[in-house]
Amino acid sequence: MTTESIFRVAFWVLLAGVLVMRLVFAVRVRRAGERLMPDQKAVEREGRVMFASRVLLFFVLIGWLVLYTIDPPWMEALSIPFPDWLRWVGFALGLASLGLWTWAQVALGKEWSPQLQLREEHLLVTAGPYARIRHPIYTAMIGYGIGLVLVTANWVFAAFAALVIAGLLARAPKEEQMMIEEFGEQYEAYMQRAGRFFPK
Repeated sequence: MTTESIFRVAFWVLLAGVLVMRLVFAVRVRRAGERLMPDQKAVEREGRVMFASRVLLFFVLIGWLVLYTIDPPWMEALSIPFPDWLRWVGFALGLASLGLWTWAQVALGKEWSPQLQLREEHLLVTAGPYARIRHPIYTAMIGYGIGLVLVTANWVFAAFAALVIAGLLARAPKEEQMMIEEFGEQYEAYMQRAGRFFPK
């Protein structure tokens, strides 16, 4: 097995981990009687262009994963010459980010939604990683994305990661405004003691 093959296995381990984790929590939310798809207000809150861009990016990513699996000869032209040790650092970062992501999902429980929408009788979660960070899932997604870039050493994954990170940076303030509208001073006080993406 070549070194590149080993890193491809590492990539699929990271991808399978996040897919299984998201599926488990999506099923839990549905069993709790909550919705996963956005309502009209969630789309408007995020912005129609941003929402459409996110959906389009998802399908482009699926297409790219198919190409990455096939590994056509021209794929080598998109390689980034990262040293092996840095690619292993990326794998470790991906695993650590997946751990944080899972911890944050567990802490949120049925309050989690992939959309900018609140649940019926929504509770403000400030336990687990939320005690120190307001958006630990976004932090985990950023770390995970960087980890994938390092593991794959591929410019297309780097472009995807940059787009996802830009989207998260734009989305976080909208989510916080939604929470302020719902929880008022309680959330504003929480903002004073917890950092947006990293502990204060």
